[in-house]
Amino acid sequence: MNAKTATQAYAAVEIESGVHAADPHKLVAMLYQGALLAIATAKNAMLRKDIPAKGAAISKAILIIGEGLQASLDKNVGGELALKLDSLYGYMCTRLLQANVNNDVAALDEVARLLGELKGAWDSIRQTVMAAESKPVPQVAAPNKQPALVYGRM
Repeated sequence: MNAKTATQAYAAVEIESGVHAADPHKLVAMLYQGALLAIATAKNAMLRKDIPAKGAAISKAILIIGEGLQASLDKNVGGELALKLDSLYGYMCTRLLQANVNNDVAALDEVARLLGELKGAWDSIRQTVMAAESKPVPQVAAPNKQPALVYGRM
């Protein structure tokens, strides 16, 4: 087994392990990161004039956005925000197709910027939730009994 094959196998196992251990919020963050990585790979391939690699990377980004991020939206629960995100994801996929056909680095940069902003907002939500969950759980003492833990959020 050569070093490249070993590295790819390790990366695949690491990603699969991360997916199995991730909560739903982390999974969406991983989708954002994967799409951004695919776009960076496409841009690099485009600049090197490596057409097959460019096409494969753009296809991967479209797959992550369309079948990952967009398909996971719950429009019934998410309301107007979910509908707007659905439209934005559709726009991103269209721009990526245009970037592929026209070798348009600016289109790749635009989609990467949009995804980066969404990922930043998503990550800040996670930080807020994690901070709220890490608050100490108060104890309530009953007369002549051991203190009991109070479960739930305050």
